[in-house]
Amino acid sequence: MNDIAHVRPRIRHLTSVHRVEDTRILHRECASLVRAGHDVALIAGRPAREPLAGVRVVGVGLPRNRIDRAFRLSWRVFRAARRERADICHFHDPELIWVGLLLKLLGCRVVYDVHEDVPLQIMNKWWIPWYARRFLAWGAAVAEWIGGRAFDAIVAATPTIAEKFPVAKTVVVQNFPEAEIAQRPEPVPVEERRYAFAYVGGLKAVQGAREIPEVAAALPEGARAVVAGWFDDEAVERDARSSEGWPRVDYLGGVAHERAIEAIRDAVCGIVVDHPISNYLDSYSTKMFEYMACAVPVVCSDFPLWVRLVGDADCGITVDPMDPRAAAAAIEKLLTDPDEARRLGANGRRAILERYNWETEFAKLDALYPRLV
Repeated sequence: MNDIAHVRPRIRHLTSVHRVEDTRILHRECASLVRAGHDVALIAGRPAREPLAGVRVVGVGLPRNRIDRAFRLSWRVFRAARRERADICHFHDPELIWVGLLLKLLGCRVVYDVHEDVPLQIMNKWWIPWYARRFLAWGAAVAEWIGGRAFDAIVAATPTIAEKFPVAKTVVVQNFPEAEIAQRPEPVPVEERRYAFAYVGGLKAVQGAREIPEVAAALPEGARAVVAGWFDDEAVERDARSSEGWPRVDYLGGVAHERAIEAIRDAVCGIVVDHPISNYLDSYSTKMFEYMACAVPVVCSDFPLWVRLVGDADCGITVDPMDPRAAAAAIEKLLTDPDEARRLGANGRRAILERYNWETEFAKLDALYPRLV
């Protein structure tokens, strides 16, 4: 038998839009692949960086604006992928579909990681003029249809997204938290936690950035909240900071993933008050599962999908996301009944260990690459 050395393919993850520290891209996919022994680097639209989470980062610079990001920066991402002599390019942004097609023509294996329902996402982008949204959404749908047939594989973040792509080449890899988080010792007793609720993640208007401080304002005297994440709009940030409840919020800003987990574990519950827009109604919220992994109850929007998930796991309370007083009432119920908070938190933790964990999802990603080469 010939003694042929097995050479692992060079895998390069590409993003021009997401932050280098993105939980799904860096901490889950890339870091997990490195630990599994793959040759992996992350090419990102950021300045050159030292390795993060054990992952080599190839920075290609910052964009000047959205147009610059879509063209000049995307071209730099393409050139970096060529310099890296990547065998497999796994990209994460619809803006890079044209880059993926070029790389495919040049002989690279290409994977498109679809985080969102892009046409629906475009229809909900406030900064795009209303008369242009439908046309751009149609263009995105056509681009994804072409990419779905040209690329070697599609990685979909949810089953709903997967339905839009060819079944034979689509793998669903959901953005669930690591089981290790749920395996940690129990957080401090509910009665000793510093915060009534925690929120981690993006701070967009449609993610409840204005409602979150209003929830804090409606809580009993002395109750405080902790918030970790980035505002994407100055007007939204200005409104949140001028809210009556903002002095009762400990705002951490954008912090490392581990620091966000610590904040969650020091809260009685975690909240997700995404607005009922089409892009959210049929998708899961990553932060909801992180709250469950940290053994804290979830207080979340009463979308039918989320109502079923929370009900099946018996891990929280669903509320009208547009009514801050309803969310505050649910949190107050948990504050006054710590035994119930403990029970719901334990149920959520159990669901993560048994069903909703990254290790199960990563096995599907790890098995994908060998099939491509």
